[in-house]
Amino acid sequence: MKFWFRLAVISSCVLSAWAQPATPAAPPATPAAENPAQKSALDAVLFYQLLLGELNVRSGSPGSGFSLILDAARKTNDPRLFQRAVDLALQSRSGDAALQAAQAWKKAIPQATEANRYVLQILLALNKVDEAGQALTDSIRELPEVEQSMAIASVPRVFSRVQDKQMAADTVEKALAFALKQSSTAATTWTTIGRMRRDSGQLPLAIEAARQGHAADAKASAPLILALSLANSTPAEMSPFLAQAMQGDVQPPLRLGYVRHLIGQAQQAQALHELKRLNAEHPTFSEAWLVHGLMLQENSQWSEAEKKLRQYVQLVQSSQDKDEQARLSEALMALAQIAQRLGQLNQAAQWLSQVPAAADPIKLASRQADLLSQQGRSEEARQVLAQIKTTNTEQAIRKALVQSVWLRDNKRFDEAYTVVKQAMNANAPNSELLSELAMVTEKLKRFDEMESLLRELMQLKPQDPHAFNALGYSLADRNVRLDEARQLIMKALKLSPNDAYIQDSLGWVAFRQGQLSEARDILQAAYKARPDAEIAAHLGEVLWSMGQQKEAQAIWREGLLLKADNETLVETLKRFDFKP
Repeated sequence: MKFWFRLAVISSCVLSAWAQPATPAAPPATPAAENPAQKSALDAVLFYQLLLGELNVRSGSPGSGFSLILDAARKTNDPRLFQRAVDLALQSRSGDAALQAAQAWKKAIPQATEANRYVLQILLALNKVDEAGQALTDSIRELPEVEQSMAIASVPRVFSRVQDKQMAADTVEKALAFALKQSSTAATTWTTIGRMRRDSGQLPLAIEAARQGHAADAKASAPLILALSLANSTPAEMSPFLAQAMQGDVQPPLRLGYVRHLIGQAQQAQALHELKRLNAEHPTFSEAWLVHGLMLQENSQWSEAEKKLRQYVQLVQSSQDKDEQARLSEALMALAQIAQRLGQLNQAAQWLSQVPAAADPIKLASRQADLLSQQGRSEEARQVLAQIKTTNTEQAIRKALVQSVWLRDNKRFDEAYTVVKQAMNANAPNSELLSELAMVTEKLKRFDEMESLLRELMQLKPQDPHAFNALGYSLADRNVRLDEARQLIMKALKLSPNDAYIQDSLGWVAFRQGQLSEARDILQAAYKARPDAEIAAHLGEVLWSMGQQKEAQAIWREGLLLKADNETLVETLKRFDFKP
């Protein structure tokens, strides 16, 4: 009974899926013709062939079922039967059979877009990249021209699983040659080619593709997005190109992406110029106000930073967007920090009280602890940090880091050491914990341990300049192993040529080596690029040593305005008995 019941269900499925009216139904002429019978496109033999094919599939013989259904598809030229055959082959993990069915489908019904899509995807799954090129060409060509750009833009994702990235890029460029000749698709096609060249490590070809895409359509965003993705790894080639492109009218998110590139290249002045333009031309583009405010805050321009951040808060305070809420939290915490700097502690507390409930609990606790410390409530601050609840390893590490930073800022170095060591013992090697412990051991004057930690960090992250710079600066500051210190700092500078803090280290080691003119020139350039209290301390000392006391005093006064409690600056002024 169960067998016949299943047979009846399958028969019903087959009939409903494949029965087709032979001709359109005629209008009713008589009551007897009110419901005319519809003729099926299937004859009895074909019907039972399909039924048998489905029974084979259900009984665990998908190969036999596939052959029967593919044969039926060829006899009827029905696209649904071809697709069913392809799906059965894929379910059976038979790529060759799936390709056979998809190619038969394409041959029988050349205009079937789904057939080309299947052929392309199956060829790529079988790693037949060369053959996939023609399928890609066919797939794009058969689309209406207005839809081709979107399809071309998705090609890198379609080819992402191909292991030989260079072969994939070559195949795609050849397959899309026709689209490069069409004005409507040229910019998108160059961008796709550039993305694939970039992912295959062929950066010069990727750079050229970005240039060609922009030349094809100066208003298109895609080539510029590609250029931005290349800019950090090839700044010499891309930075001038981007600077020229940004002189025109570009979309606000794209200009903001350019700003982030400039920040990454330590081009602070140009980044601020671009942000001013964004604020003026697109006053409702909220994120630009946030980035502008945070940059000004980083440069200790408290009043201007507060204005920009207030504007951002005003624009987004009613937004329920999750990402916007996260950015709002960042802005409010920055405003609280600025208020603290200005001694407006009640205002700082008000800003923190407005932080959304979904804010990062570790960042919020860090700001609350900092405010409590400034209010003289150190133990409450310590408890706020200790009571942070964590749910995963990443959060546990971040908690340890903010605790250590707070303890270090409050000169409780032994406690900071214990916190970081416990976190390191509980977790796999972590560069941030290593870096923090190195700073703590430097404060504890455990210089051998600090050096060991920094060298471990160099091995863990050989392309990160900070460990090289930290050790080089420490040696220079202690006036020991100066040649080695210079080598370490030069290594750091090679990894990050525009970093003002590394330039400061180089200037300081030059000063220790008695090369006063070189030290002055380096430190003046670093201070111009990034006005900072610690750089001001070093530059002032060099100027003083060269007999330029008035210039030194002026720089020190500027440093005090930037950060009056900077430890290096305070210690320097004390040594020279300088009272502003």
